[in-house]
Amino acid sequence: MQTQANSIHAKLRLSGIFIVLGLAVQALSLLWNHPLSFIAFITVGGLLLAVGIVLYLLTVVNTAAATSEEKATADQTPPS
Repeated sequence: MQTQANSIHAKLRLSGIFIVLGLAVQALSLLWNHPLSFIAFITVGGLLLAVGIVLYLLTVVNTAAATSEEKATADQTPPS
């Protein structure tokens, strides 16, 4: 159980890093006065932000599925 918690924390930390990097790229591209700044805003910043959000959501869904699966197996084991 402890290794699963460490794995969840690591995935959540990684998704947070992606989100912060995406927001930083988007903020910096707003300061850049060039036509390519929009491309950087959408492609680089948007991609990093989307990856962070998707990784976060997958972590939350997989954690909920694993928790319900553990409860189901605990209910099926006979008391000793």
